[in-house]
Amino acid sequence: MTWTSAVWTTVEFREELRDFVAPVVGEPTVLEPLDVRPWSTVWRVESAAGVHYAKQNCPGQAHEAALVVELARIAPERVAPVAAADPARDLLLTPDLGPTLRASGAAADPDVWCRIVAEAAALQREVATHVAELPLRVLLPADATTYVADAVGRLAALPAGDARRLRPEEALRIEALLPDIGEWSDEVADLGLPITLNHNDLHDNNVIAPAGDASLRFFDFGDAVLAEPLGSLLIPLRFCADVLGAGPDDPRLHRVVDAALEVWTDVVPAARMRAALPAALQLGRLARAESWRRCVASMTLAERGEYGAAPAEWLGTLGEDPPVGTRPRM
Repeated sequence: MTWTSAVWTTVEFREELRDFVAPVVGEPTVLEPLDVRPWSTVWRVESAAGVHYAKQNCPGQAHEAALVVELARIAPERVAPVAAADPARDLLLTPDLGPTLRASGAAADPDVWCRIVAEAAALQREVATHVAELPLRVLLPADATTYVADAVGRLAALPAGDARRLRPEEALRIEALLPDIGEWSDEVADLGLPITLNHNDLHDNNVIAPAGDASLRFFDFGDAVLAEPLGSLLIPLRFCADVLGAGPDDPRLHRVVDAALEVWTDVVPAARMRAALPAALQLGRLARAESWRRCVASMTLAERGEYGAAPAEWLGTLGEDPPVGTRPRM
C-alpha cells in the first residue's frame, strides 16, 4: 500500500491503525485524525492506557519510525518515548507528554529558545557517533554544489505550468551562485564538525518540556537529514525571530546562537563557528529543499498545485541576506 493522503482518509486505514495500536494500548475509545496532510497523518488515540498519538509519513519520509526507534535507544531522555513502532509500514505510536512549548506559551521567552537549541545540539552530539545506524539521507558540505546543480537542472527542465518548475531566470541566478556555494561548503567543511542529525523542522511546536523531566523532548523527525550541525539552526532562528518580533541584529538572537555554539566549543572555537555560521545556514536551505522534494514526489496533482513549488522556493532563498542572528555585533 502506498501511504498518501488518499489512503489516510479510508476506512481501511482506520482499521489498519486500530490493529496496530490495540495490542499495545487496548481497544481505543477514540481514534480520530488530528492532521491529514500530503506529507503525513497524525491520529489521536484514547484508551484505558491514556492518550497516545499515531503517525505515518508519505513514502519519501517513511524513515521516521525506524529513526525514532534508534534515537530512543541512543538518547532516550531527549525524544518522545516509543510506545510501538512498525518501521516496515512507518507506523509510530508515542504517548501524550503534555503541551508543546508553543501551546504552553513558553516560547515567548528567549531563554526557552536558548534551551531548545542547546539541548538539540546536545542530542546532535550524542547521535554523532551513531550516524551509520540512522536511515537518513546524508548531505555533506562537499556535495552541496553537485546537489544544487542537479536540483536546478531537474526542476528547470519541468514543463511550463508544472508547479514544481524552477523559473528560467531563477535557474540562471542560482547557477551563477555555484562558486559561492563551493566557498560556503569549504568554509563549513573546514570547521571539522561531525556529520550528525539535523531535525530540519526544529521549532517550538515540535518540542515538549514534560513535567518532572530534566530534558526537553523532541519529536516530528520526518524532515530529518544527516548533515553538519550548524545548518540546523536555520529553522529555530527563523521561528524565534518571528515569535519574539526580533530583527537580524537583535541581541536576543545572538544569545540563542551562542547557546547552540557553546555545546561544540570543545571541538571548535566559538569565534570560528560564528564566522562560518552564515555559510552553514545557506547550506541548511538545501536540507529544506530535500525534505520538500521527498514530500512532493507522492502528492496528488491538486496537492502539487498547492505545495509543489516548495523545493524550488527553498533553492531560491540561496544567496539571500545573512540570516537573523548571524550578523557581526557592533
